[in-house]
Amino acid sequence: MSGFSIDWLDLREAADRRARDSDLCARAIHWLQTAPSPDREAVVVDLGAGTGSTLRALDGAGHRPLLWRLLDHDPSLLAEAQRRHGGQTSIETFAADLSDIGILPLDDARLVTASALFDLVSAEFLQTLAQALQRPSGQDPVGVYSALNYDGLTRWTPSHPLDDAVLEAFNRDQRRDKGFGPALGPAAADAMHDAFSRAGFQVFSASSPWVLDGADAPLLSALITGIAAAVAGNSGVETSALEDWVRFRQSQVVFGSCMVGHTDLLAVPVRASAQATE
Repeated sequence: MSGFSIDWLDLREAADRRARDSDLCARAIHWLQTAPSPDREAVVVDLGAGTGSTLRALDGAGHRPLLWRLLDHDPSLLAEAQRRHGGQTSIETFAADLSDIGILPLDDARLVTASALFDLVSAEFLQTLAQALQRPSGQDPVGVYSALNYDGLTRWTPSHPLDDAVLEAFNRDQRRDKGFGPALGPAAADAMHDAFSRAGFQVFSASSPWVLDGADAPLLSALITGIAAAVAGNSGVETSALEDWVRFRQSQVVFGSCMVGHTDLLAVPVRASAQATE
């Protein structure tokens, strides 16, 4: 799986928090609060947990105590999550290869969460995960809350003649293997909807775009640098033209704006979906 630094995760967190669809987030919290077995903690398994951004987004989720089971391939990110939250939140951390679903501790989860992860995985991964989360009759049902899945749309203001070519090249790069097989990239939301619907879940979705302006200049600057690095050497974008695009974009981080499209999804078993919609 591709690695992410603590600095990058911290840089994007405020934009992620603003972008999350509030209704789906509230439904995910409601799902946790209405878990069966009220005498024990509801377990949240957070895939690709990083430093705990999903935990922070759902912090204070009602009266019910939660056990957060944070999974990531990078032990240093999990150590940072433990440092930030271990004193006040019930946390278990697992350093694991997330691509091997069979080894993940999913059995007693009430909710499986992920933020900015499922656009990195393959269709096969989603299908296997959906099947793994099917629960026999009599077992507590599990839901899935997946936020900030990139949808392939980016709009810059002011525009530049190379914007479309850079976006096309970037979206091709998003489909490279990121450690889970050929990545879904912009097709992640549709693939998740298909995989979980076939597995007997009802899927709710909502748009959750980043809307960035001069107040987000450090994030915008890092985003431009990251896009350029992904696109460099890609057929269809000459090096000199890309350098011109980067110079123009960096000159506009304080005065311009950018919209990066994402989609949030919540999947709950059809037989229990009323709990997520009340």
